[in-house]
Amino acid sequence: MNRFSIKQLTLLLTVTLAGVIWSVIFHHPLVIGFLPGYLVLVYLSKRNKQSFKQILQISSRGVYKTRIVILILFLVSFLLPSWYLSETIDQMVKIALYFINPHYFYVLTFVAAMVFSMLLGTTVGTLSAIGIPIIGTAAVLNLPSEVVAGALVSGAFVGDRTSPFSSAHQLLAHTLELPVKKQWSAMLATTVMAVVVSMLFYGTFDFFSTEKMNQSIPFQWSELTLLKFIPPVVLLLLVLFRLSIIYAFLSSVLSAVIISIAAGGAVTEIALAFWHGIEGLGGGFLHMYELLLFLALAGAYNGLLEELNVIQPYLDKWLQRSTSLTGDTLKTFSATLLISVIAANQTLPIILTGRSFLPHWKNKYGEEELARVMGDTTMLFPGMVPWSVLAIMCSTIVGVPILEYLPYALFLWLLPLLTLMVSLFKHIQKSKRAAAT
Repeated sequence: MNRFSIKQLTLLLTVTLAGVIWSVIFHHPLVIGFLPGYLVLVYLSKRNKQSFKQILQISSRGVYKTRIVILILFLVSFLLPSWYLSETIDQMVKIALYFINPHYFYVLTFVAAMVFSMLLGTTVGTLSAIGIPIIGTAAVLNLPSEVVAGALVSGAFVGDRTSPFSSAHQLLAHTLELPVKKQWSAMLATTVMAVVVSMLFYGTFDFFSTEKMNQSIPFQWSELTLLKFIPPVVLLLLVLFRLSIIYAFLSSVLSAVIISIAAGGAVTEIALAFWHGIEGLGGGFLHMYELLLFLALAGAYNGLLEELNVIQPYLDKWLQRSTSLTGDTLKTFSATLLISVIAANQTLPIILTGRSFLPHWKNKYGEEELARVMGDTTMLFPGMVPWSVLAIMCSTIVGVPILEYLPYALFLWLLPLLTLMVSLFKHIQKSKRAAAT
C-alpha cells in the first residue's frame, strides 16, 4: 500500500476542516460540509492504488462500526416526545425542583451528573437519565440553559473519562496495556484538581445568580403519579445493569408510549410528535435525520483513515526526536487534538494516539504518564469538537448548541491545561534533581 504524501494529507485536512467549519459558522447541515472531505479522501485513495470496490467495502465497514451511535440518536429523537406525552417530564421537573436547592443549582447539577456518570460510566446515559429534568427545571427557574448544560456535560464527562465502568476508560487501558487500577491512579491528581476548580466555578455562578431566580413554585407530593416515572426508571435500571443502551432507550420510549395511550393519548398525536418533535422542547425524526446521515458519512471517512493508514506514518516520524516530558506532552496534545478534529469520534483518537505514542512513552516515562496525558486530552477533545459524534450527542440530549455551552463546560478544557502544568512541574523537578547530583 502506497503511503499518502504530505501534500495529499495537507489537502485532505484543509478541505475537511474548511467544510465542517463552514457548516458550523453558517448553520448548514454537517453532512454537506463534511462531504467534500470524504470525496477528496476517496479520490486520494484511488490515486493510492485502491479500487472503487475496495473503497466502498472499507467505507461500508466504517459505517457499520458507527451503527450503535446512529441507532442511539435515532431513538433519542423519540425519547423527548414520548416522555413529554406521558407527562414524565412534567413530573420530573416538579420533583427536581423540590430536591435541588435553587441557591446551589449549578453546583448540585455538576455533582449530580458526576455521581451518575461515575456509576453509569457513560456520558450519554447520564445526560439521558438526569439531563432532561434538570434542563427543564432550569427553564422554570429562569436560569441560563447554556450554563446548566455546561455543568451537566462537565459532570457527565467525569465518569466517561474516569469511571472503571466506562467503555472509553477500559479502551484506553487496553490500548496502553495498563491495568485499570494503575490508569485510574495515574489520572487521580488532575481529576481531583479539575473537580475542585469546577465546583468553585459553578459555585461562583450560584453566588451571583441567586437573586435572579424565581423560587415561587408550588409543589405537592399528591401531584405525582408513580406510573409516570416508569420511563426514566426503566432507562436508568437497564443502563445500571449493563444492558445495551439501545435496549434501554427503546424500552423507555415504549413504556412512555404505553402510558400515554393508557391515559387517552391518540396514536396519531404520538406519531406526529415522533415525526415533528415537541415545540419548545425538541426531538422528532425531522430534527435528526441530517445528523444521522452525517454520522454514517463520518463512519465511512474514519474507516478509510484507519484501514489505509493515512496519518500513522507521520505520527511515527514526528516522535523520533524526543525533547522532554513537557515537549512530548505538547506533541501528544497536538497530535491527539488533530486526530480528534479529523476523526469526529472518541474511539479512533484513543486507539491511534495510544498505539502510536505508547512505545516512545513506555521507554521514556512509563505507561502511567501517557495514561494521564491521554486521559486529560484524548478522552475530552471529542466532547469539544462541534462535529464530533460525542459532542453532537451531548448537545442533542441537553437541547443546547455545543458552542453555547462549551465555555461553561469547564471540566473539559481545564484538564488539558492542568496536565500540561503537571508535566512542566515534573520536568522542572527532574531537572533540579539532575542538577543537584
